[in-house]
Amino acid sequence: MSPIKVGLLGLGVVGGGTWKVLTRNAEEIARRAGRRIEVGAVAVRDIEKARRLLGDQVPITQDGMEVVRNPDIDIVVELIGGDTLARDLIMEAINQGKHVVTANKALLAKHGNEIFAAAHAKGVMVAFEAAVAGGIPIIKAIREGLTANRIQWVAGIINGTTNFILSEMRSRGLPFSDVLAEAQQLGYAEADPTFDIEGVDAAHKLTLLASLAFGIPVQFDKAHIEGISSLAQEDIAHAERLGYRIKLLGITRRRDDGVELRVHPTLVPIDCLLANVEGAMNAVLVHGDMVGATLYYGQGAGELPTASSVVADLVDVTRLQAADPEHRVPHLAFQPDAMEDIRILPVAEVQSSYYLRLRVEDRPGVLADLARILSESGISIGSMFQEPHGATEADIIFLSHMAREGDVDTALAQIQGLSFVRSDVTRLRVESLV
Repeated sequence: MSPIKVGLLGLGVVGGGTWKVLTRNAEEIARRAGRRIEVGAVAVRDIEKARRLLGDQVPITQDGMEVVRNPDIDIVVELIGGDTLARDLIMEAINQGKHVVTANKALLAKHGNEIFAAAHAKGVMVAFEAAVAGGIPIIKAIREGLTANRIQWVAGIINGTTNFILSEMRSRGLPFSDVLAEAQQLGYAEADPTFDIEGVDAAHKLTLLASLAFGIPVQFDKAHIEGISSLAQEDIAHAERLGYRIKLLGITRRRDDGVELRVHPTLVPIDCLLANVEGAMNAVLVHGDMVGATLYYGQGAGELPTASSVVADLVDVTRLQAADPEHRVPHLAFQPDAMEDIRILPVAEVQSSYYLRLRVEDRPGVLADLARILSESGISIGSMFQEPHGATEADIIFLSHMAREGDVDTALAQIQGLSFVRSDVTRLRVESLV
């Protein structure tokens, strides 16, 4: 059969990796796909730089639309990022009747409903394995491998930058700012690391996982997002003393009254698998009612791991392009007419255990007042310890039993107004993940 021709939009880290994988493993890929997959055109900003990688083998242009509208191109691979030009290119590719492969989690988190609806109407595929957790095939696992299950919850370390920072803060006792600077020097963090350290990147990915797990529309705007930039090294040390490690987790859970969709630093028991994922690695824990807990671990970013997922999508699309569209695996795992508009729960309605730390004047009656306020708000204390801070102050650390977040907020607002409190209250969630 004649080769499948790919139009490659972007030749950065992942785009360059995709070219390398397709050329290095061309024969193996053809054996799996049933025909060769070749890059037929490339769109980039810097043509000279692209020419140094590609040589004279492939036509190169600066106009992405020229590639998208090229009648010889069968599949468009979008790797430029962003949610403006990338959206226009993908929508035009769909309009042209071309299949799309993308690694653009931000675009799909914001415009996925529109893109998937257009693709369904046109009978083409939009594949996005590389958009979540790099080289880990988590999309395929949830969309195909776990179809017999009612997924109950998903929890994941889905941003390698923040996991590297938290791992280094714990193992070396360094403050956040020092480790962030090191992560930037090593290339783990961007010059502007905001999307990573403030949890936005993880929320993009979690939004897609929630849709796949529960058959709900993509709803990034309803995700609760907290990052790690204000996390103190002393909280990491206290967590370790209590038998926990702090990880930035994306958590989505199905409840009778809705779906939780949240990203935040979380205390995880040391004996939990996720607690032992270190460095820039990713891991996703998926709990189904039939299979129980399943863990997916690997490199969540990088040139070749992410390109591995891009090429896997290309092979899938190549195999299925001649299939009846109604018989393909749906984009978001569930048939489009079976998607449910389940309510995304406000974070105030989330229930969790909590880690609370506050600095107080060290005098009689302080602990009694704190315990009274927590009790009146319906918050039960599981454990507590006190650590002196100078001659006249102390840090008090509480671990609560399960409580509603709105009740915790009410209690903390009262505590913050007490005359003997010397600092803002640090509040972190605790998840057992069982």
